[in-house]
Amino acid sequence: MQTSDLHQISESCFEIPAVGLMNVPARLFADRALLEGMDEKVREQISNVARLPGIVTAAFAMPDAHWGYGFPIGGVAAFDPRQGGVISMGGIGYDISCGVRALRTGLPEEEVRPRLEEVATALFERVPAGIGSEGKIRLDRRGLDEVLLGGARWAVEQGYGEPGELEFVEERGRMEGADTGAVSDTAKSRGLNQIGTLGSGNHYLEVQVVDQVHDADAASAFGIAAGEVLLTLHCGSRAIGHQVATDYQRELGKAARRLGLSLPDRELVCAPIDSPEGRRYYGAMAAAVNGALANRQVIAALAARAFRSVLPEARVGILYDVSHNTCKVEEHEVDGARRRLWVHRKGATRAFGPGHPDVPAAYREVGQPVLVGGTMGTGSYVLAGTSASAGLAFASACHGAGRSMSRNEALRHWRGDRLQRELASRGILIKGHSLRGLAEEAPGAYKDIDDVARATHEAGLARRVARLRPIACVKG
Repeated sequence: MQTSDLHQISESCFEIPAVGLMNVPARLFADRALLEGMDEKVREQISNVARLPGIVTAAFAMPDAHWGYGFPIGGVAAFDPRQGGVISMGGIGYDISCGVRALRTGLPEEEVRPRLEEVATALFERVPAGIGSEGKIRLDRRGLDEVLLGGARWAVEQGYGEPGELEFVEERGRMEGADTGAVSDTAKSRGLNQIGTLGSGNHYLEVQVVDQVHDADAASAFGIAAGEVLLTLHCGSRAIGHQVATDYQRELGKAARRLGLSLPDRELVCAPIDSPEGRRYYGAMAAAVNGALANRQVIAALAARAFRSVLPEARVGILYDVSHNTCKVEEHEVDGARRRLWVHRKGATRAFGPGHPDVPAAYREVGQPVLVGGTMGTGSYVLAGTSASAGLAFASACHGAGRSMSRNEALRHWRGDRLQRELASRGILIKGHSLRGLAEEAPGAYKDIDDVARATHEAGLARRVARLRPIACVKG
């Protein structure tokens, strides 16, 4: 990306001034090296987001930003319905409520390493993964509606986990406002047998070691220490969310035309928040969020059982579950006044700071855990929300390393079998359902996770707590 004409606000924040049809400026949180590594499409897309009706303060791009559908992945924007604010399918994406859940195991690496092959095999065999994968949970339409209304709470009621875990899940496991009537029959039929399945692409189930602690107080509050093993999973709403997005890409497009909205990009189809179409999309999206929360709750229970089947002494328990690809109704201070806003986070996560009432009581003094997924060959991070983040980007932070090359380009550079052997030589076991999928997700196809975490920390969006190193990974 060309950076010479950007206004530099700080070492890790640059601004595109509001010019032409932009209603607000666009701000990019990254150091200059990360910015220069982004393609021009990020600049174009975040500038287009700044043109949407009712947007508040600015359109934001996180340090892991890259080209996406409508919004860049790593894009954040808040809208006020009192100013004609809109809800945009392109600001949420197709993998609604894709997210990360981290589980503590209570075991050090030296106790897990001798039986790592057994652990990885147990996870691979007991957690369904891959394109089109189906789980053991069989639902009829009524049962699926209960999932889409109940979220992780439904899963706990079915025996997957304990009620106390819900305190450590966003929305305490269930998002309000879900409307199963706004979810199409096609979406429901596609998702009937997918609860408890990992899926494919960049989704994973990983065994990780706390490699480095940056903030001892926050790490202690989160119950993690150097050398300890975590289980981390990354997945979302699968076919339900994808179909909801597909359905409303059409419906919101029709609404935009009916209302005469002038859109800079057809991928930014949207409708006013208070319109019939806007309300229906929000209800369907919230239902898909609940589907994702239930999915991760079930997978976490299956993974915990698999891990304990090999290492029964493990004390597996939830650290946190955080979503990206959402629109959340939140109160934020803007120009000295509290306002109720619809905050879109596309490939970005919440990062509430210390004292926020939505942060679990056990973590409230240090801030919300922000789980940042990396790659199967490099690392991931646990961050913590900051007090400053609310004023910087509506309490938002990065969600992962962020791609630096497309999947097709990755296939021209890597082969799955060779990559698997290379990672094994470095002590990282990979269990994959698709060699092609492994090549597409090669670590070299992503930005440097350490650079992304550092820029996020330096920008004040979230602070580094611990770096995680992978030792085994299950991929779809």
